[in-house]
Amino acid sequence: MHVVAMTQPWEHALNGADITRAVRLADELGYWKLLTGEHFIIPKSHVPLSGDHYLHSVAALSFVATSAPRMKLSSSVTILPLQNPIVQAKAWATLDWLSGGRAVALIGVGWLEEEYRMLNVPFHERGRLCDEYIAAMIELWTSDAPQFEGQYVSFKDIGFAPKPVQKPCLPLWCGGDADNVLKRVARWGSGWSPFRTPPEKFPERLDFIRSQRNYHGRPLEVMFAMSMLNVGDAHAVTGDPRAQGQWDAQKIIDQCNWLKGLGVTEVVVPLPPLRDFEAYLDRLRWIAAEVMPKVA
Repeated sequence: MHVVAMTQPWEHALNGADITRAVRLADELGYWKLLTGEHFIIPKSHVPLSGDHYLHSVAALSFVATSAPRMKLSSSVTILPLQNPIVQAKAWATLDWLSGGRAVALIGVGWLEEEYRMLNVPFHERGRLCDEYIAAMIELWTSDAPQFEGQYVSFKDIGFAPKPVQKPCLPLWCGGDADNVLKRVARWGSGWSPFRTPPEKFPERLDFIRSQRNYHGRPLEVMFAMSMLNVGDAHAVTGDPRAQGQWDAQKIIDQCNWLKGLGVTEVVVPLPPLRDFEAYLDRLRWIAAEVMPKVA
């Protein structure tokens, strides 16, 4: 991505070969998960802050899956209401089946109304669309005789294979901060990825999830990217100093442990300013040597 609040100028020159090289190194070093963002089309008015360079998440993850035979493969995020749920269920099941059970679907409803309009999807129905799409996808992933009757999607008397390798189905995470997002986590989610929620509020928001009547009762995973503290509404730059990467290993370790105490189980460590791609690869090696053994 080329989001100003999260990326550096040298990243704009990366190509598929560079990404494959970084992925292979990260996998060898023991990194846990590979993430890719997703948008389909960006209005010109949003390009200065958001950029317009986005990959299709499942296509990109499939491309690099064989270069990272151990890492989990996750979107961050898939804007679920923008694509047909049957097609999405097939894409994610395919990725999970081909990768031996490593796919993680991190879904959200998005914020960019113009993108919805250009894809002819009703923006103000995106929450209801999301809930129904999740239920339909889980039915396709888990049932030997899938059938579903909804307002937006219906099917019966069908076959659907391959199923995901992971059982009962591949992990489904939800990204976002609204109450309705957390209610989806309570009902269906393996994990939560907060965006604008201050870390200090994570415990009370996790309590909110667990308090829901339909909370599934499973342990909850939480992933937080510290760089998100620098991202405001519509990708505006907030300037939060905690989102600035650093080379002090103990400070990073302390930051990870602080987040762990707030319920976070996976951390994306922010980057300090780097000169180029080679420096980024060195940063991967340094984090793996100086930080990961102390917090993993």
